[in-house]
Amino acid sequence: MENFTPYLSLAGGLILGVSATIMLAGGRIAGVSGIIGGLIPPSVPEKKWRLLFLLGLIGGAALFPLMGSDIAYININPYGLTDELHYAALIVGGLLVGLGTSIGSGCTSGHGICGLGRLSTRALTATLTFMAVAVVTVFVIRLATGA
Repeated sequence: MENFTPYLSLAGGLILGVSATIMLAGGRIAGVSGIIGGLIPPSVPEKKWRLLFLLGLIGGAALFPLMGSDIAYININPYGLTDELHYAALIVGGLLVGLGTSIGSGCTSGHGICGLGRLSTRALTATLTFMAVAVVTVFVIRLATGA
């Protein structure tokens, strides 16, 4: 089922942009991997704001359905994988994303939102790489599963 929501998408993009701009004005990058990385020892002394940022991400996701939003259309296992394989794929995917953010010196939010906003060539290269890999991944999964 397609879910075309241009106004909600625009609002979300504006909120992300304003938030990233406010953080950048305060001398911080709104890159989630870097924020979380700062919570893992040995870490930087700015743990309080990092923890609050992470709690806001989790809290926002937890409150979303309570705000009357219908998320019943979301299928977290769209390819008919067994639960065991689905969870294994999620774990492996998460580890690969963690490895990629380490190798790429940042994540999609750091490069794609903040880096592009600063007109960083490295961020543009990273974002184009993220997008190309995502397109190939979707193509391969759909080809392999017949979806």
